[in-house]
Amino acid sequence: MREIVLDTETTGLDPTSGHRIVEIACLELLNHIPTGRSYQSYVNPERDVPADAEAVHGLTAEFLNDKPRFAEIADALMAFIDGAPLVIHNAEFDIRFLNAELVRLARPSLDGGRIVDTLQIARQKFPGAPASLDALCRRFGIDNSIRTKHGALLDTELLADVYLELIGGRQAGLELLTAASQTTVVLAASGRTPRPARLHVATAEELIAHAALVARLKDPIWLS
Repeated sequence: MREIVLDTETTGLDPTSGHRIVEIACLELLNHIPTGRSYQSYVNPERDVPADAEAVHGLTAEFLNDKPRFAEIADALMAFIDGAPLVIHNAEFDIRFLNAELVRLARPSLDGGRIVDTLQIARQKFPGAPASLDALCRRFGIDNSIRTKHGALLDTELLADVYLELIGGRQAGLELLTAASQTTVVLAASGRTPRPARLHVATAEELIAHAALVARLKDPIWLS
């Protein structure tokens, strides 16, 4: 299954007040594992960047002045997303900004049914506990020490690790795969050929012996 981890940085908190996206990043997952493919772009918001927003992400109006406008990156962005589920932390925020940009271009809004909100997952899994991205990194032992300011691409990388932990993917997938790989390596190093798995099908003699054993049991509970 293909999923896209997505994050944005903006000039403020409310697109209806004229605030715009200044950075967007996407990271591709396949069966919950990063593939190494990503998309990132700074965006000229066509307006000023308030000091409080600049303090969060460090992007100035001067830096963004020569960057592409959203209209210029929309095709590449939508091609990368390509209908995949979107994994977003506090998804309502990012989706409101993305849909505001898409509506401005007379494009269809993103379907809310394709959104996976990791903030909601975290709140359900750890009721009452801090659920910010930084808090979840601390909970799962994910190194976020270089996150001195918010940055969309770095945040998608951290969120991909957090998402994997939230859904139990690391335990269910990576550890089992690693164990199987280690077994293969050990056998190869010893010169032994791995034996094919045995089919656990009872022989006719085993079935007869089992039936005789069951017949000797007194009042088995499965017959009551």
